[in-house]
Amino acid sequence: MMLITNGRIITFGDDPQMIESGAVLIDGDSIAAVGTSTALEEQFPEVERLDAQGMLVMPGMICAHTHFYGAFARGMYIPGPAMKDFPEILERLWWPLDRALDSEGVRYSALGPLVDAIRYGTTTLIDHHASNTFIDGSLDVIAEAVIESGLSACLCYEVTDRDGPEVAAASIRENVRFIEKTRRERHPQLAGAFGMHAALTLSDETLAQCVGEAEGLGDVGFHIHAAEGTADREHSLATYDMRTIDRLLDRGILGPRTIVGHAIDIDTWEMAVLRDTGTWISHQPRSNMNNAVGVVDVPTMLRGGVKLVLGNDGFSNDMFEEMRVAYLLHKAARNDPRVLAADQLLAVANGANAALAQQFFNRPLGRLQAGAAADIILLDYDPPTPLSIDNFPWHIMFGFDGRKVDTTIAGGRVLMRGGEILHLDVERINARSRELAQETWERFWTM
Repeated sequence: MMLITNGRIITFGDDPQMIESGAVLIDGDSIAAVGTSTALEEQFPEVERLDAQGMLVMPGMICAHTHFYGAFARGMYIPGPAMKDFPEILERLWWPLDRALDSEGVRYSALGPLVDAIRYGTTTLIDHHASNTFIDGSLDVIAEAVIESGLSACLCYEVTDRDGPEVAAASIRENVRFIEKTRRERHPQLAGAFGMHAALTLSDETLAQCVGEAEGLGDVGFHIHAAEGTADREHSLATYDMRTIDRLLDRGILGPRTIVGHAIDIDTWEMAVLRDTGTWISHQPRSNMNNAVGVVDVPTMLRGGVKLVLGNDGFSNDMFEEMRVAYLLHKAARNDPRVLAADQLLAVANGANAALAQQFFNRPLGRLQAGAAADIILLDYDPPTPLSIDNFPWHIMFGFDGRKVDTTIAGGRVLMRGGEILHLDVERINARSRELAQETWERFWTM
């Protein structure tokens, strides 16, 4: 057991509270009690202490959609004319990169983002993987890195037709194998979903195969990109005479366990379909801005009751930064400073993200309360203005980001203290990652 004392506790949850000079008792991988330091120190005098020294104490952050495999794209220079649209970005960057990854590249391209997640206080991630020349067992390689990191992750492999039927079949097998393995082994840090790349790279035949395999697995949802820019809609209309989301509904992909990444280029009726099916929509503002694919109509989604969550699409695992970008983007897009208030956005990044992740991990997340996962972060934040439970969301938007994280605890284990990661040789990981990135880049040019 361990008792975090002398913290400014932000509990989140259904009845969020701020406890000055608060304490959190950890028992194994769960929270056993939350209260004042005085009360819990008296009740548990012999328990190991971790003095928060007045820092903020809150649940670890959750990322609803990311791509570990994209880590080696950082710093890549691709000569020639600038990529003019999203399909060209896929064809000239992402698809050759995933083909260039080998087993060790997959491992280290996961370790790097996991190190970042620890630094920035993100303790649970939902990843979407591709490495089309190394498929069989690729999710096991990532899973080993996740276990080593101490964090939790839901993994899947993206099925696609873009590299032919053998690759598609192998990708389906990898999803099925890994889902069955996670169910059998029940490792607390791991979960599996059924991954698909995107509506525009999947034929009806392959969609049907995925649905058939998922039905055989029981209660399984899909993780897919859709309507990420106009290309998806144009392809779907030209090929199937249906809009993107309508096609996914018709083919049995949508539902309360499915995550659709982006959903930018949709109409009112498609938005209603997403709401009525209970499908989760993951919003990634930094990625959308970078790819110039448009702005998701987040305010209307929230008004209409769409289940919206926040991811990063492979950008840094600083979910505080992702929140800040979302907060500013939608105000600019609507020319309205009232759009997407900080408390509304925090409800997405914390409450909705936690609700989604709980479907995979079957334990309370995103809250400091007895019985919840002991995923806890301490932030060194001493504001020059009053801080309360009511104005806390605005302190997040204007006062701090992931660089304020001092301590990261996941599953009851202290992974970082005083900004220093305790259990990983980060210098060695970075050095080996640089070597492997260079090797990956050299293969990239032959793809």
